[in-house]
Amino acid sequence: MTSVRRFFGNFRRRCIAAIDSHDGRAELVTQAEPVTDEQIAAAATAKLASDRIDWVRCIPFFLLHLACFAVVFVGWSWPALIVAFALYVVRMHAITGWYHRYFSHRTFKTNRFWQFFWASVGNSSAQRGPLWWAAHHRHHHRYSDEPEDIHSPKQRGFWWSHMAWFLTKTNYRSNMEVVPDLAKYPELVWLDRFDCVMPTILGFACFGLGMALQHWGYQTSGAQMLVWGFVISTVFTAHATFTINSLSHVFGTRRYETSDTSKNNFLLALLTLGEGWHNNHHHYQSTARQGFRWYEIDVSYYLLVVQSWLRMVRDLKPVPEHVVKGLTLAESKAAGPAAPELAEAARTAQPSSFLLKSREPAA
Repeated sequence: MTSVRRFFGNFRRRCIAAIDSHDGRAELVTQAEPVTDEQIAAAATAKLASDRIDWVRCIPFFLLHLACFAVVFVGWSWPALIVAFALYVVRMHAITGWYHRYFSHRTFKTNRFWQFFWASVGNSSAQRGPLWWAAHHRHHHRYSDEPEDIHSPKQRGFWWSHMAWFLTKTNYRSNMEVVPDLAKYPELVWLDRFDCVMPTILGFACFGLGMALQHWGYQTSGAQMLVWGFVISTVFTAHATFTINSLSHVFGTRRYETSDTSKNNFLLALLTLGEGWHNNHHHYQSTARQGFRWYEIDVSYYLLVVQSWLRMVRDLKPVPEHVVKGLTLAESKAAGPAAPELAEAARTAQPSSFLLKSREPAA
C-alpha cells in the first residue's frame, strides 16, 4: 500500500511540474521532507566552521599590529610623525571618499585615470581591493542590522563587527555579482586580485623616503619612517574605519528613524573625515555629502569639492532639501509654489540604484 501511495504521489507531482512548464513557470514541485536533528546539527556545524577565523591567511594582519611595537627600537621624529599623519589623512580620504562614496554608492563621476589612482591609494591602506570593499558594503546596506548583515554589532557584538567578520573564510571572496559596474574594469579587478601589491610598494616607499631624508640631514631613518609612515599609520587608518561598523550603530544620536540602528557621532566623524554622520548616510545614501547640516564636519566631502574644482571629479550628488528636512516626496510636493526648487529636488532625487536593484526579487 505504501508503494502504491508513493507511486501516485510521484505521478501527481510530475503532472503538476509538466503543467507549470507548459505555462512558462517550470518549477520543481516537491513535498517538503521533515528536517532531522542530524541535518540541523550538520548545518550548525557548517555555519560555525564558516565563521571561524582563518588564522593562517590572517598572519600578515596580525604581524602588522605586532610591528607597531618596533617603535620602541626606532624612536620617533617630527618628519616621521608628519608623514604618518599625512598618509593617514590621504588614505582615509581614499577609503571614505572613494571606496565608500564612489565605488560603493557612485555618488559622483570621474574618469578612468582618477578612478584607478584613488583605488590604488585606498588599496595601499591594506583594506583589500575596491571590488571586495564595495561588494561587502552594498550587502551591508541591503541587510543593515538584519541577521544577514555581515558586520552588525546588533547581531554579533563588537569584536565581530569591528574586525572578526573579514578574518573568516566566508567573507574573503569578492562577490562580483554585486559589483558588475566595477568588475568591467580590468585594472580594478587586478587591484582586487593582487591586493598586497600597493601596500608593499608603499612600505618600500616609506623606507626609501626615510633613508633619503636621513641622507639630507633630517633626524629620521628608513626603519623609523617604515614603522611610523606605513605600519602605525596603516593600523590607525584600519581601526578608525572599522569603528563605523562597530561603534556608529551603538553610540550617538538619531536624527532620522531608519530601519536600522545607525547613529550620528561627532567624534567618529572627525576620526574618519566625515563617516561618523552614519544615521544621515543610512537615511539617504545617494549623496556625496554625509554631513547634511553646515555644522556637521565632513572633511572627505570638502576634499571632493576641491577635486571637482580641479576637474578630477564631477557631478557630486547633493543632499536634496527635502531629505535634510526629513520630508517625504509627497510632503515636499505639498510645499508647492512656496518652494518649487524643493519639489524639483524631491522629484529628481533617487536612492542608490544598486541598492534598489539588490532588493528586487529574482525573476
